[in-house]
Amino acid sequence: METELLKLLLPSNLVEQFELIRIEQQTDGYHLYLDQRNRPPGEYEGHKLESKGFVDQVTLRDFPLRGKACFLHLRRRK
Repeated sequence: METELLKLLLPSNLVEQFELIRIEQQTDGYHLYLDQRNRPPGEYEGHKLESKGFVDQVTLRDFPLRGKACFLHLRRRK
């Protein structure tokens, strides 16, 4: 159900590639924290791959939700 709700708020490819970790409501708006899912690209199927953690977090300001700013905190895998 959570995924279906996110698809209404965020682009579908973002919901497919990232997993929602937590949501915080602060005075300046909503903060959504997303981590990239551990899915290798199709051309690497069958190869043994190991995730080395995440690169530095990127913060994007998205369209307002219910009149408050919305910040997306994204972490991509190395």
